[in-house]
Amino acid sequence: MQWLQPYLGPICFVLAWSVVILGLWQMIAATRDSVQRAQTMHRIPCADCAFFTNQAVLKCSLHPTTALSEDAIDCSDYEASNPTVAAYQRLKTSD
Repeated sequence: MQWLQPYLGPICFVLAWSVVILGLWQMIAATRDSVQRAQTMHRIPCADCAFFTNQAVLKCSLHPTTALSEDAIDCSDYEASNPTVAAYQRLKTSD
């Protein structure tokens, strides 16, 4: 056991810093994943749609199974709840 004692200091030093670096790496990866997930969730247009009911039983009268999910990102029936914005979108898509 005496032969191992001179190596214990450097081994513990390397292991301790490895744990710190791995912890920081995991925090950075978790933050990156959270930001990517938030960006995806912000692309869901349901909350601003005219057909969104904000009810727990029936969230959307047209697409109740896909409302507030990632499948609703490119909803073909999306219509803005603001009449001015909805009219602008209809004019823009009719071109």
